[in-house]
Amino acid sequence: MDEPDRIHLRDYLVDAEIGAFQSERGQRQRLRFNLNVDLAAPVVGAGDDVDRILSYDVLTEAVAAGLADQRFNLLETLAERIAAEVLSHPRAARISVTVEKLDRVPGALGVTLVRRRGRVDAGGAVLSPVVLFHGAEIARPEGAVILVPDAPGLPVPAGGNERRMALLALDQAAWALGGRLGLDIADSRTELDWAVKEARPIVWAPARMCADVAGLEATPIALAVWLAERIGAQRLDLALPRGAEMPATDSGIPLHRITG
Repeated sequence: MDEPDRIHLRDYLVDAEIGAFQSERGQRQRLRFNLNVDLAAPVVGAGDDVDRILSYDVLTEAVAAGLADQRFNLLETLAERIAAEVLSHPRAARISVTVEKLDRVPGALGVTLVRRRGRVDAGGAVLSPVVLFHGAEIARPEGAVILVPDAPGLPVPAGGNERRMALLALDQAAWALGGRLGLDIADSRTELDWAVKEARPIVWAPARMCADVAGLEATPIALAVWLAERIGAQRLDLALPRGAEMPATDSGIPLHRITG
């Protein structure tokens, strides 16, 4: 059997914040990326037409998209996101992704993943769930719905990192809501994607994904809009208390008010 045609990105260096250790938070470090992609069709049939080949820009943009998705603790999770981005392209059949940290030890430490098209999810834009702000009691949802909790009555102490404490209060509200509705809790993109793929509702605990997102307000509505945009939701449903006004937002995600 003939070997497939391939394109590659080698020794691509990016400074980024990543890592599970406290010493890595707030610190940027060098990451090296190596991507090798098996093509679904031979390059020779493209006829020198750029629209008929897999552009090298797809590889660099996949790295950028992976780093922009959230702050990751693990290289493995970042590599998985990059693989999914590339394999969402119809001309990509298989990918090997290597991600290495260059500043943790005198050499390089990292991970290599190999994925084929159809074996990974291509990201939230393809999965297209519904995000629901749960600010009032409604019937238990079914299908691919991600619930964002409100946090009424949860006090946030003054002083310290008030934004982080507000996010932790929302995490607490998520666990309470999940327990009341009998739903699982997700605090990572991987868990959200799995729930959507399985077409089941899940409650989102936002602190892990949002703690390091600069400029994002730690309010339930702002977080719901951010999540809906991030995962490419079909729409954002708002279960608001009686008499509450619809929020103003410049998001392109459709907003719908729902009642119980």
